Amino acid sequence: MIPKLEVRGLSYSYHTMDGETQALSDISFSVAAGEFIAVVGPSGCGKSTLLSLISGLLQPDEGSVLIDGIPINDNPCTIGYMLQKDHLFEWRSILGNASLGLEIQHRLDERHLRMVHDLMETYGLKHFEKSRPSELSGGMRQRAALIRTLALEPDLLLLDEPFSALDYQTRLSVCDDISTIIRDSKKTAVLITHDLSEAVSVADRIIILSRRPGRIKKILPVIFQEDSAGPLARRNDPAFTSYFNEVWSVLQN
Repeated sequence: MIPKLEVRGLSYSYHTMDGETQALSDISFSVAAGEFIAVVGPSGCGKSTLLSLISGLLQPDEGSVLIDGIPINDNPCTIGYMLQKDHLFEWRSILGNASLGLEIQHRLDERHLRMVHDLMETYGLKHFEKSRPSELSGGMRQRAALIRTLALEPDLLLLDEPFSALDYQTRLSVCDDISTIIRDSKKTAVLITHDLSEAVSVADRIIILSRRPGRIKKILPVIFQEDSAGPLARRNDPAFTSYFNEVWSVLQN
């Protein structure tokens, strides 16, 4: 079966007046449809650069990125990208923010607007459609940002530390909430995070990168019992500590 995402021999360097800095070297992995992957590694190892290469925002020095077997530059697929901040516009209502991507793409027809309304209801924001972003909590704002992304019906979701701007308690709750939404919608997702606990709590597999230039040190499958499928439940599972310690050990060696 053709993987949803395939990364083949990806390498990338940044060029400045001071010289060349290699960010990534020979990165290869694949992601099955509906799989949730987390990428961890030391600061500056090229994690966010990897997402930019997967999305096509940057072009690799070597290697290729394929979605459904088609090179990203020739692929009409839609990629959803969630950043660290929600980037909601205060002068627009929550409904207006959630439908902004569709509006920009001239796809805000009756079917898509109904879909946005349904997403708002499903994920607890129906009564806040007319509210402004400043009237919502950080967690609710991130849900609105996710709805804005899901409304585009993306083939692949890229998540660049989307919970890092939240306080710890809210982060736990929103991570549980949003990862559950992604799994329920059967989306394929790649999450960048510095938080090892977060990676273990949400991922099907964890890709562990080395220091710059980032290389894959290990790809760790993460398997929990069915009754520990959610992020918060995983944190209470005895296997959680073992996975955390293994990721930590690989990073340190």
